[in-house]
Amino acid sequence: MTTELVLAPPPSESREAEPLALTPAQSLLRQRVLDSVASPHSKRNYARALDDLFAFCASRPLSRSLLMEWRAGMEALSPSTINVRLSAVRKMVGEARHAGMIGQEEAASLTDIPNISQKGTRLGNWLTREQAKDLLAVPDRSTLKGKRDYVILALLVGCALRRNELAELDVETIQQREGRWVLADLEGKGRRIRTVAIPIWVKKGIDVWMTAAEIEKGRLLRSISKSGKINRDTLSDWAVWSIVEQFIQANWHRALRRP
Repeated sequence: MTTELVLAPPPSESREAEPLALTPAQSLLRQRVLDSVASPHSKRNYARALDDLFAFCASRPLSRSLLMEWRAGMEALSPSTINVRLSAVRKMVGEARHAGMIGQEEAASLTDIPNISQKGTRLGNWLTREQAKDLLAVPDRSTLKGKRDYVILALLVGCALRRNELAELDVETIQQREGRWVLADLEGKGRRIRTVAIPIWVKKGIDVWMTAAEIEKGRLLRSISKSGKINRDTLSDWAVWSIVEQFIQANWHRALRRP
């Protein structure tokens, strides 16, 4: 990689108080990387990662061994933070390759830096299997509202959807692929596209709700009038969350009675 890409002023005692001076190549690559992500949170993290790397490199050309040294120096950070920073560097290297600053082989060597392994840790309050069953048993599924509320809870528990994904879920998203039902091509956080498998019991609940509400296309979840009729208005994400929150609070003693 050309030294123009990684040249930065040597670290000094006053560097923290002054903005980091970047070369034109660095500024260009930095901006291209930030433009490639939509989330403001990701932009901040990527900018911090690249600025830290530029300062670390000082006047040294970027190499795989230098990247490994940089990664090793981030031991105090969490694995997820380190991996986000490595992701930013991979994007920068990709932009440098597209700009003709480095060759394909060198780019492959620089992007072959392994992530830090992460061990999943459950944070906050998680429902047990029995508590989830109790919660799903609360809606009165003999009523139209109960059928809809059951579908909301079932999609949250069985498919791990976010509230905005629930509110914007279209019937057309429910598709059968390779012999199983899925929610196809969901656009989630950071505009990432994913496909989510639908458990059989969730699909049955959806079918019951769609039949009772006579829904064939459009948004899956609809508002219901006090008289029990389906309105044309769809539910906003805040309305979905309000239903779930009120529902849980009103039935907390029953749904979460198990330790």
